[in-house]
Amino acid sequence: MRTLLLGVAIVLFTTDGFAKPNVIVFFSDDHGWPDLGCQGITKDVRTPHLDSLAKGGVRFTSGYVTAPQCTPSRAGILTGKSQNRFGVESNGRSLAGFARELTIAERLREAGYTTGMVGKWHLGPPHEIAQHGFQHVAYRGGHWTNFDRRGERVQVGTRGPKEYHIDADNAYARAFVEKHHENQFFLYVAYRAPHVPLDAPPKYLRRFPGKMPQRRRQALAMISAIDDGVGGVLEALRAKKIEDRTLIFFIGDNGAPLKIHKHDAPGGGPGWDGSINDPLNGEKGMLTEGGIRVPFLAYWKGKVPGARVVDHPVVSLDVAATALAMAGLPEDEKLDGVNLLPCLTGKSTAPPHEALYWRWIAQSAIREGRWKYLRGGEREYLFDLDADRSEKKNLLSTHPEIAKRLREKLTAWSQELSPPGLASGKMSEVWETYFDVYLDGKPAPPLRPRATSRKRDRTPRAQGWVLRNSRAKTTKRGWEVRPKGKTKRGGRPFIAFAGLDLPAKIEVVVDLRAEDSSTVGVAWRTKGQRDFPSDQTKSKPLANTSTGKRAALSVSAEKNVIHLRVHLPPEGATVERIEVRDERGKKLRSWSFVE
Repeated sequence: MRTLLLGVAIVLFTTDGFAKPNVIVFFSDDHGWPDLGCQGITKDVRTPHLDSLAKGGVRFTSGYVTAPQCTPSRAGILTGKSQNRFGVESNGRSLAGFARELTIAERLREAGYTTGMVGKWHLGPPHEIAQHGFQHVAYRGGHWTNFDRRGERVQVGTRGPKEYHIDADNAYARAFVEKHHENQFFLYVAYRAPHVPLDAPPKYLRRFPGKMPQRRRQALAMISAIDDGVGGVLEALRAKKIEDRTLIFFIGDNGAPLKIHKHDAPGGGPGWDGSINDPLNGEKGMLTEGGIRVPFLAYWKGKVPGARVVDHPVVSLDVAATALAMAGLPEDEKLDGVNLLPCLTGKSTAPPHEALYWRWIAQSAIREGRWKYLRGGEREYLFDLDADRSEKKNLLSTHPEIAKRLREKLTAWSQELSPPGLASGKMSEVWETYFDVYLDGKPAPPLRPRATSRKRDRTPRAQGWVLRNSRAKTTKRGWEVRPKGKTKRGGRPFIAFAGLDLPAKIEVVVDLRAEDSSTVGVAWRTKGQRDFPSDQTKSKPLANTSTGKRAALSVSAEKNVIHLRVHLPPEGATVERIEVRDERGKKLRSWSFVE
């Protein structure tokens, strides 16, 4: 009996003397740094429950994520390692490296924790989530779930009434807490908000009357829905009397996309998401503060002193190191984050990090204390963030010795990445424009009006397939599709076909000729969807055939597929044929472009 009791004590207490806490991570999407009431920047946002976390815990004013984009940012926070080390540099890159890494869920599960994931994944298809350590999954508001609203395990499928996705995520998160309150648990709640498409229902929109851009109203409403969900989880923790043994983080995945103009375009589709980054400079897609500094809160009732504001830089990678320490697991030197417990409890007032590092395609940056060195292609900048958090004054020529030292440190760090170097690709035309406007003070280019139907009718097409982000010509060998521009900076080319009515489960087979063994992707839209959701996409390496190359991509949708996009290799390809088959292999539609 004594041996058993000793074993229980080892399980329940960490080396810091605290009972092993539950860990909850809330992760918002495209959520600008100032858009919490507790930040004290904007007056129109209303987040009482999130503000209560700040009042009862720690608000990090220099909290960062590892990338200004969804997929790499999520790969970083879930592994505790810079995603650049295992090749998940940006959206659309191979996830093979991520599949080889251990997630927080896998590590805590080994320590006896029950693990759950709710909401947006964006790191592969939903059926793979469980392979990354999550026992209980409610993906995209229950569109793929193995537990119900009571927290009970069920056969995988879509559960419950069709409702607003944030409301559904909130319900599943609360159900998980109520079901597993007697065990130590780890819960990751990743909202698709305020990311486009902006789709808040009237009950949330009515909370924000008055004159304002409609996209701003939508963003505020979606953030308010998130806040309700946080409040619901807090209520469940209190009802089960486990609030004082639950460590909570709330973090954004990157800054808000402004598209420079913050254009209040009608509808909720692509464009500005209504969130803002002021007074920070830049936006999503940049390693400026507006792209990577995010809302960052930590709360642990009774263990973390309340109403503390910490300006020392911290990063989302720290969540994994902190959670492992809280679970009593040994320190892993391969993790890039640090245990924040000494900082959270006030036992240490020293900066948790000596420096933070970033690389995102053609951009790289380092922050060391007050100083930040930033590269974008061949452009270089040095900022004193204590005096200039808006990154308006480039001090490169004023302090060349500081820039040189930081450049050398950043270069040394970049050699550890996969692939090594200060950049893994070239600056696109969009990023060049962003740097022109936000950092070099050039006038913003004129807002491009949305294409009229007449203009769309003139878009080059073949057999109903329409070119996007590309140029093409018909040859005897097929439809030769290439990226726009001589420098191939127009982005990855793709072709699209609308007006389809295909079953939910299909296979898209693409035969083509390409210069290398790159990947081909397919994205789909179903009935009732106005836009292409970011998680409805799949890519696959090209395989050699006797005549060229082929990719066969399986689509598993919720409803009939009405719109397809085929994403071609970055350098383009000569498309020979496309065929759509049902799940039994029967041909449904086919297009041959060979003359």
